[in-house]
Amino acid sequence: MRATQPGAQTPAAAAGGASREPGPWPGHSVLQVPVPPLEPWVRRRTAYYDTDFLSPDPAFTHAHITALGPFLPRHDPRTATRVTQVVARIEPFDFVLRRLATFPNGIVHLVPEPAEPFSRLTAALFEEFDQCPPYGGAFGVPQPHLTLDALSADVTEDSTRTSLGAAIPTRCRAERLDLAWYQAGGCRLLDSWTLGQTVGQTVGQTVGQRVGRDPDASVPAAQNS
Repeated sequence: MRATQPGAQTPAAAAGGASREPGPWPGHSVLQVPVPPLEPWVRRRTAYYDTDFLSPDPAFTHAHITALGPFLPRHDPRTATRVTQVVARIEPFDFVLRRLATFPNGIVHLVPEPAEPFSRLTAALFEEFDQCPPYGGAFGVPQPHLTLDALSADVTEDSTRTSLGAAIPTRCRAERLDLAWYQAGGCRLLDSWTLGQTVGQTVGQTVGQRVGRDPDASVPAAQNS
């Protein structure tokens, strides 16, 4: 879920950074903080727009705030260890989701308050994985956010706020960093780490298994996820 760069065609595709370029999108991985309190709402909107991005993986959380993406095309034990070392330095933190905003490209989103802990997490991950600049390095300084919808004839910031109803404001706690794979028909969780801990746990896929791309291929810039 990205800031101010050209948007993908639907919020569902935008959540994983689907490209608007012609041809099949090969997918990519994203390091993200799951936001379970918003999962029912975001999952419904994902289903409304694009069921190809509705994951059957029960461990996959559609509602999230991106920490770093697109991430590496291959997940292996060395990568997992490096992420663990970064995550161990970041203690869990609380945040509130109450304020809606809209990027120039029409993506309606929630702004976490405070946003600084997310920015620090992104900076720490990018320092370790400098070959993975946020948004492929194309869109400047990232703005932490949780994508909700996209402006249209039927969708406005006010209508989105009304649809959210009692779901906001919500107090949340960032306790986990997930490595998610985004691809039409293949969204799933690859790995997960607990913030502030030195032991990571692999979930959903064997570490070292390829995640669907040639590891030497370039990784496209993520859009709005």
